Amino acid sequence: MKDSIGVGIIGTGFARKVQMPAFAACRNARIVSVASGSFENAKTAATEFGAEHFTSNWRETAGHADVDLVCITTPPSLHREMTLAAIENGKHVLCEKPMAMTVAEAAEMTASAEKAGVLALIDFELRFQPGRQKAYAMIRNGEIGKIRHAKWSFRAPQRGNPNLPWNWWSDIEQGGGALGAINSHIIDSFHWFLGTEVSSVFCQLHSHVKRRPYDGGFRDVTTDDEANMILRFDDGELCDDATGIVSVSMLEQPEYVSRFEIFGTDGAMRIDHRGDVFIAKNGEGEWTAVEVEFGKAVPGLPDTGFPRGFMEFAPRIIEAIREGKPDIEYAATFNDGLKVQRVQDAARESNATGTAIRLGTQAPSSA
Repeated sequence: MKDSIGVGIIGTGFARKVQMPAFAACRNARIVSVASGSFENAKTAATEFGAEHFTSNWRETAGHADVDLVCITTPPSLHREMTLAAIENGKHVLCEKPMAMTVAEAAEMTASAEKAGVLALIDFELRFQPGRQKAYAMIRNGEIGKIRHAKWSFRAPQRGNPNLPWNWWSDIEQGGGALGAINSHIIDSFHWFLGTEVSSVFCQLHSHVKRRPYDGGFRDVTTDDEANMILRFDDGELCDDATGIVSVSMLEQPEYVSRFEIFGTDGAMRIDHRGDVFIAKNGEGEWTAVEVEFGKAVPGLPDTGFPRGFMEFAPRIIEAIREGKPDIEYAATFNDGLKVQRVQDAARESNATGTAIRLGTQAPSSA
């Protein structure tokens, strides 16, 4: 068993705000190397968290001798190349979502990780909120019966500000937009909670803010700030002829909302953004709160639930690598990321054609 796990960070946006504080708080872990497209950003982040190595060349981090785990927190267009390089150097990988730009890229990454035998994870950190894990167990214990319908409403108002500058998030060629950033989490949660997969998707993508400030002028936005989906699911142990609906907006006011509702033959369950859990049995006229823990928040960050999930996830990654475990209970693997990518690619096809796209064997001709 290794005494200490060396962590290499590629990207200093989300990683600096969430991942680096979480790994810094882990026993038996140290941040060894930080890479960023901006040398100054890499230096500042490395200094803040005590990493001796910092660079503007991500390949140095991917191949650093003291790095055991490479965390890839860059625009999705870079995920494939960085992941394959890290795996080639024998590193374990934690890749941000969405996993890749296409199913073909995600499949190549998955095959490479399987051949190398490394721990290969996708950062669907919401799985690690204590409340969601309790809800997961309750569903499997039959608390709401057979699932009929799942619904997710997400809104975050900040991108409604037209003065927000253009960056990679506004660029389809770099993998920006709500579908990849938010709907990927939702698709994974549906797969995980319901124990099945999406069998058909009808999707509508839209961009309400069409131009943003850039370099003294304006630049066109080519990504979506609204992503809505109508879904069907394959039948399974927990689902029978189940349907789903997703409403995601990055500009609806006034407050942040991320609410997951699951409706079954014996009742309903609601999960809010921190992992708050509520249940209502058939015939009951209101929700009853389930007692849950929330885990730790990252000080100074908005409490959206994602930082709390990663604070629980990070120590489990370190423990698994130290002990040589081939997997982590509840963690999303590259195979899970590939399944999500299939739905996302189908969602883009649906938006382009205006039709429902089948993924499974049971979906009817229209969603």
